[in-house]
Amino acid sequence: MSRKKGGGLGETIKTVVYAFLIAIVIRTFAYEPFRIPSGSMIPTLLVGDYLFVSKFSYGYSRFSFPMGIIPLSGRVLGDVPKRGDVVVFKEPNDTSVDFIKRVVGLPGDRIQVIDGILNVNGEPVRRERTEDFVQREAGGSVLRLTQYQETLPNGVVHPILEIHGDTYFLDNTREFRVPEGHYFMMGDNRDSSQDSRATVGFVPAENLVGRAEFVFFSHDGSAAIWQVWKWPFAIRWDRFFHSID
Repeated sequence: MSRKKGGGLGETIKTVVYAFLIAIVIRTFAYEPFRIPSGSMIPTLLVGDYLFVSKFSYGYSRFSFPMGIIPLSGRVLGDVPKRGDVVVFKEPNDTSVDFIKRVVGLPGDRIQVIDGILNVNGEPVRRERTEDFVQREAGGSVLRLTQYQETLPNGVVHPILEIHGDTYFLDNTREFRVPEGHYFMMGDNRDSSQDSRATVGFVPAENLVGRAEFVFFSHDGSAAIWQVWKWPFAIRWDRFFHSID
């Protein structure tokens, strides 16, 4: 009997170890979970969204691996981002920090914001006013935010917010020329995003972690972990398996 119990315990330990290794492999080479901590990508992504990032979309660099244990130089086995992709990347000035933004500028592009309108290679992108975005705060208050549909030069259409109009901080910038091997990133919440227009600067291809694919869970923050009776009202059920465009 003791040998059977020992064998059963050994099998359990092996199963746990295998499951852990499989999870590490999936997280490293396939999909990594990511939580949205700020509102810089509203309305595309909301604070409290949990999403999966595909690691294989752009290949692998040293930032693909936990603590950079594999010292790769550059990127391998990857495609390049397309304009309009929503991307998780390591902040160039502090690679311990993950950011998520939208790619608006590719290597060689000239990027400028003039009166709130994105200009790519000297041409303003199309921007059309749509219905206000309604944001419900955890305390119950409701905000109506100015929303547009922006169409990038390759035809990608996505929503943006201009909360403070077109004369706010970073609504008028100098012209940026994107270096080879780098990308220009902007948040969809244009007046509430630190991105390539300011401190983030150009993002090296090496710093890309992966492309945001879909939201698998979302919580509006109105219920603490111990307030079980509030959970059904705090979970954003309509955002489960919500595709990210």
